[in-house]
Amino acid sequence: MNKNQVVQILEKIAIYLELQGANAFKISAYRKAGAALENDPRSMDEIEDVTALKGIGKGTAAVISELLETGVSSELEQLKSEVPVGLPPLLKIPGLGGKKIAKLYAELGIDSAEALKTACEEGRVQQLAGFAKKTEEKILKELETFGKRSETHPVWQLEEVIRKLDTILNTIEEIEQFSVAGSYRRVKESSKDVDYMISTNEAAKVKEALLEKVDAVEVIASGDTKVSVILQGDDAPNVDFRIVEPIQYATALHHFTGSKEHNVRMRQIAKDRGEKISEYGVEQADGSVLTFESEAAFFNHFDLPFIPPTLRVGTTEFERYTDIENLVTIEDIRADLHMHTTWSDGAHTVEEMGNALIAKGYDYAVITDHSQYLKVANGLTPERLIAQHEEIHAFNKKQTDFHLLRGTEMDILPDGLLDFDDEVLANLDFVIASIHSSFSQPQEQIMERLHNALKNPHVDMIAHPTGRVIHQRDGYNPDMEQLIAWAKQYNKILELNANPYRLDLCVEHLEMAAKAGVPVAINTDAHAIEQLRYMDTGTKYAQKAWLYKDMIVNTWSFEKFMDFLENR
Repeated sequence: MNKNQVVQILEKIAIYLELQGANAFKISAYRKAGAALENDPRSMDEIEDVTALKGIGKGTAAVISELLETGVSSELEQLKSEVPVGLPPLLKIPGLGGKKIAKLYAELGIDSAEALKTACEEGRVQQLAGFAKKTEEKILKELETFGKRSETHPVWQLEEVIRKLDTILNTIEEIEQFSVAGSYRRVKESSKDVDYMISTNEAAKVKEALLEKVDAVEVIASGDTKVSVILQGDDAPNVDFRIVEPIQYATALHHFTGSKEHNVRMRQIAKDRGEKISEYGVEQADGSVLTFESEAAFFNHFDLPFIPPTLRVGTTEFERYTDIENLVTIEDIRADLHMHTTWSDGAHTVEEMGNALIAKGYDYAVITDHSQYLKVANGLTPERLIAQHEEIHAFNKKQTDFHLLRGTEMDILPDGLLDFDDEVLANLDFVIASIHSSFSQPQEQIMERLHNALKNPHVDMIAHPTGRVIHQRDGYNPDMEQLIAWAKQYNKILELNANPYRLDLCVEHLEMAAKAGVPVAINTDAHAIEQLRYMDTGTKYAQKAWLYKDMIVNTWSFEKFMDFLENR
């Protein structure tokens, strides 16, 4: 369990205590403990005695120790059993925090969304101190859609679900191969449900294991070749597990991965050859059925190269298939240019992140902790930035074939100024500029802020250029055509932020950047070692925009990258 995860659980305990109406000092103790860990530059592995940190007492230290030893907190589990089950979901209603919900429960007996709706309709909520008529009206408006199952699920939500399901499927011995399929495998930003393909010669045993091990709230179907469930949890997706024999696996996986349009085109190609594609194989004119060892062999049968799942949408993949070999892949990536450490809001130290990057086979990377304006993320002052550089230098002295560069993710301030002056920026190897605040400003003001950053000679890249969070936030709506034109004019990099919450730039904007000849960097924006895995998602998403390897800055050699920075 890393430091960020520990801090999150301490905050969750504080929230449950608020819901319970606990003593304010006890609530504060957990938040102080979380802040003490967050502000310490070390990772959990490096902190020998948490009680030595100011703000952590014996009680909170015991909770932290238990988390590190077992991965769970008995204190949190106890609180969950004591707090009415209908209260925590109310935290999702904008404007309702733990204290307000506790007040609603204590004074009006509200313990669920239904009880809250009734109290609002009767006008009882606005009579409480701290609640007004407008507050009551806003709550009622939010309750109109509260608790309804979403028709689609964002990729970041499904990513966590699929990681857990992959772990379960890896424990079932009778499974020979499995893969997620459907729109998630095509890296769509959202999906209605999750499809899995499973190959086995013992379907009955696999079905039994699935029903036993998968944490489902409801089993929708349980046949010989398909198990469908609704997973536990708010807004959890439906999952279909399709079970086939090993010889059918490749064609079934292809069938349940491609879009309807892609599959129609493939069936037409087969028809023109006197063949017929099904999910179980390719039927020949004499009635026999061909099966394949892999999807690559399936495509090869039709004189096509392997078409990556990301491109199987039924549009350009059949006209541009000769370009597929030039598309960026995870194997092409040689660096990650955007990440955070314990110096700001990351979970691991410079050395830990550096070693993790080396383990991934990268040639170079950049440490880019937040700048001073972003206090909520423990942003670095110029003085702390210098101290961090000494740590990076010490790490590099121990390396022979890897370069860790000194950088920053610097805020573009609401007034358009940059968070560091040119003297500070001149001492950095790589400078990212980002907007994290005042999203509601008029587009003209947003563009002025971005222009000020782009024309600064020390700024190298604009990160997550629209500020969007998929299904949660639209961002700050920049004029992308103008932004791309400026990036081209000043020879700056635009980022494809590979975090599944962001995927920013989106496909449409990546296509615009590629057409304009603007260099793109695929970065993880990792705040912990495990988030370095997002690079795989990012490269697959880039394929959807038909981005070639040479367009992607972090596929370049270290020498080419440094030449670009020097000459730019």
